[in-house]
Amino acid sequence: MATQYIIPIASGKGGVGKSTVSANLALALAKTGAAVGLMDADVYGPSIPTMLGITKPPEVDASNRIKPVEQHGLKVVSMGFFMKPGEAAIWRGPMLHKTVQQFLTGVAWGDLDYLIIDTPPGTGDVTLSLCQSIPLTGVVIVSTPQDIALNVAQRAIAMFKKLNAPILGIIENMSHYVCPRCGQREEIFGVGGARKTAERMAIPFLGEIPLSTPIRVASDEGKPIVLSQPESPGAKAFTAVASHLAAQAGLRAQQGAQVKVTF
Repeated sequence: MATQYIIPIASGKGGVGKSTVSANLALALAKTGAAVGLMDADVYGPSIPTMLGITKPPEVDASNRIKPVEQHGLKVVSMGFFMKPGEAAIWRGPMLHKTVQQFLTGVAWGDLDYLIIDTPPGTGDVTLSLCQSIPLTGVVIVSTPQDIALNVAQRAIAMFKKLNAPILGIIENMSHYVCPRCGQREEIFGVGGARKTAERMAIPFLGEIPLSTPIRVASDEGKPIVLSQPESPGAKAFTAVASHLAAQAGLRAQQGAQVKVTF
């Protein structure tokens, strides 16, 4: 059982839509015919099951390994499967490290082209464990155009560089809002901040995702916009970003910097 590309989706702070981006990118990659796993490692706020409409818990195979739940063409494992509704995870470093290891080696992922990992916001124990446990293809950073979010995102990028984790690129989420009635575009959180940050730090800019009510509604209803409204501007934006992400991952493979990881 091997995985070609292992890609954590990270952010410097919460509230930037990282989980929504993770789910839609995973689905966009799966729609190309790739075998995609989605690992929800956000132990403090696991939202992937809700976003994908998953209500059944995972099963265990004959080898006592967790079988990922298959939904919308993805193989999914989430901390949310193992927590009661409303329950909070109050864990220290060793417990978080053990969870990461369990999700990597104790899950029967099968052969995957991509393993997308939704990480907790910030630069805590889960992110550190991932960087120290397996060779990552590279990390994707999600930020809004807002200066405060970008300042925190830059610190996250600096942390990953210290850990020798490559940065595949930055995604600007909630980039702009287009009024559905009049068509006027509003730059609610600023203009092009993530693109400028990517240029300044010499890392790829993967694209912009609009601030959109349909994106939010689709996620709340358990069928993300890439599936429910594939021709919408939001879905097309995610599809374009996924294409750029795949190109960056492939580039690293061509450079000989990435090998398949066997769990």
